[in-house]
Amino acid sequence: MLVYDALTSTHKKLQHDGHRVIITDVEKGAEASFEATASLVLSPGWIDIQVNGFMGVDFNRPVSTDDFLRAVEALAAVGVTRFLPTVITHTPEHMEACLQAIARATHESERISQAVAGIHLEGPFLSAQDGARGAHPREAIRPPDLALFERLQEASGQLIRLLTLSPEYEEAAAFIHEITNRGVRVAIGHTSATPEQIQHAVQAGASLSTHLGNGIQATLARHPNILWEQLAQDKLFASAIFDGFHLPTSTLKVFHKVKGAQLIMVSDAVALAGMSPGVYEGQIGGQVELHPSGKLTMYGSEYLAGSASSLLAGVNTAIHNLGCTLADVFTMVSTTPQHYLGLPERADYVVMASHANTGQWEIVMTIVDGEIVYQNPDVDT
Repeated sequence: MLVYDALTSTHKKLQHDGHRVIITDVEKGAEASFEATASLVLSPGWIDIQVNGFMGVDFNRPVSTDDFLRAVEALAAVGVTRFLPTVITHTPEHMEACLQAIARATHESERISQAVAGIHLEGPFLSAQDGARGAHPREAIRPPDLALFERLQEASGQLIRLLTLSPEYEEAAAFIHEITNRGVRVAIGHTSATPEQIQHAVQAGASLSTHLGNGIQATLARHPNILWEQLAQDKLFASAIFDGFHLPTSTLKVFHKVKGAQLIMVSDAVALAGMSPGVYEGQIGGQVELHPSGKLTMYGSEYLAGSASSLLAGVNTAIHNLGCTLADVFTMVSTTPQHYLGLPERADYVVMASHANTGQWEIVMTIVDGEIVYQNPDVDT
């Protein structure tokens, strides 16, 4: 199978026996054109640093190992080889139970351990203000608390790798300094912090903006404001939701122009991602509607009820709506998150093809550590 590697502008031959893949015969230079590969493209494995759930599996409920494995395989079918299951604000007891379930699943299944690159803790140290807090329950939000973080980290089996918080609290800078010294990356999100508080957070070690442009007040001062401040901070990477619903194309274009190789695409997927269109009971109460387009709204309204899209949908948005190159997109979903999280190199790859009728990119094969973990049954390889 001849594929085109957009990051290195090379042709590569993939040989496989249905289970294991070997890359041979790398061809580089002027002859290595995309057209010569019959539209098969090779990408490094995709890394999603914010996944709340997938295919009916909710990481914000204590999940069984079997259900977790089902989510891992469903994510592989949309190109994700590693990800951070994300646990959001709730009571300490409930968050502990969710974290313990994730830790147990990684110990019980080698395949799950292979896929989980750590845990993303989104809360409970967030802004309590409407708009900024998003769907996080106000009653469970609290200022940064080192003792509580240590309790949650212990419950996770030391798997918490990324923590999203709001730096608007007096104790935030000292807290950030302490946990970054322990090797945990800190992101700014769901915040109503001032630009000065953002600056202090970055000085203390914060290194990422979580889903930039979302989780902030609906109305901001023209300048200064927390959006401009985060864009201007050279030490801040940024993640953004590319589902086509959370942010307009113009905003995503600006983020990409400003942050460049520091921009990370995330799905922020909830448990309904990957499910069939229809009306469901929402994870935070009330009915929600999953539309054929992938948009998830409160039933009977246009208000978003979370993200029900995958990185694959975001990749197509970036290519078709933003005009990003394949290399640009693969940087956002592969090399940048790997670099940001400090993950080791691994033989993870995604083979893609452009659908002949729709032009939408589809997954042909997903490879984890040299092993085929997903193969599209409709494509002959």
